[in-house]
Amino acid sequence: MSNLKNILINRKSCKSIWFMRQAGRYLPEFRKIRNKNSNFIKLCLNSELSSEISLQPIKRFDLDSAIIFSDILMVPYALGQNVSFVKDKGPKLSKFDPNIFFKNDESSFSKKLKPVYQAIKITRKKLRREKSLICFIGAPWTLLIYMFGIKKNDKEINSTVLKNKNLNKVLEELIKYLCLHIKNQIEAGADVVQIFDSWAGLIPSNRIKDYCFIPNEKIVEFCRKEKIPNICFPKGIKEKYKEFNNIVRPDGINLDPEIDPLWAKENLKKVVLQGGMDPKILFKTDKEINDKATKYIQTFKDIPYIFNLGHGLLPNTDPDKVLSLINFYRNY
Repeated sequence: MSNLKNILINRKSCKSIWFMRQAGRYLPEFRKIRNKNSNFIKLCLNSELSSEISLQPIKRFDLDSAIIFSDILMVPYALGQNVSFVKDKGPKLSKFDPNIFFKNDESSFSKKLKPVYQAIKITRKKLRREKSLICFIGAPWTLLIYMFGIKKNDKEINSTVLKNKNLNKVLEELIKYLCLHIKNQIEAGADVVQIFDSWAGLIPSNRIKDYCFIPNEKIVEFCRKEKIPNICFPKGIKEKYKEFNNIVRPDGINLDPEIDPLWAKENLKKVVLQGGMDPKILFKTDKEINDKATKYIQTFKDIPYIFNLGHGLLPNTDPDKVLSLINFYRNY
């Protein structure tokens, strides 16, 4: 096994495995806690429970890294928007109000998220030193989709997001607070940050540089300056992964299932590759799972690669399938 931080810094080809959303809905031990805590934001702000949830997959699977149990929408919450989660419909945010948004300050922002940082401190103390602790943020564009309440189609995006007169100011302000959130999480004890641009694939191709490449580049530049190992995940941008990697220059980049692993190996240089396998594969037979895993392991066997998926573990995933995949990978 190898510490994720060391892989990202030294870019050595080492054996390391973790999963996005490894702490969450597919685990029965998580569902027990969730059933007693209906308010998701309050659960994220419960430092003891958040730490306990973060460690559940480590206790069950002995994965190489823990990722703190939180949510990308904790940042809009801390910046004054009400955030709730509607069953079977997902997150719902109160209407974006620039008068509230632009009146925030760094002190009150950090104070509102102090329980998240406390959860990281607790988790780091309980986590074995050789294991990495991952924190994360949502990239600015992805957060804007939620903050502006956008239905995910071209018409909505062009009319509501790209024509918003406050857009560039909001982006700059978001970047400032996202960098602060990263710094606070790292100071609390996290080793690595993952930057989720989950809705990057929705950006019109002629605006992708403005709303994906440049915002991510500014955050990665901050991380580089602060010596914070980072992984970017610009999901859905297809062949533009290459341009993203050349411009943003992250330490690591997570592949989504649309990216052919051989193409990634040939086109994504000077970066640690991570993930790529479709999480739906875990609904298949063990043979199908192992065959798909073998494709990724073989393709990336001689370059720095972190075994993960092309997105988070899905709610109906069988934990035994996850364990089987972990054992197959480690015994390969």
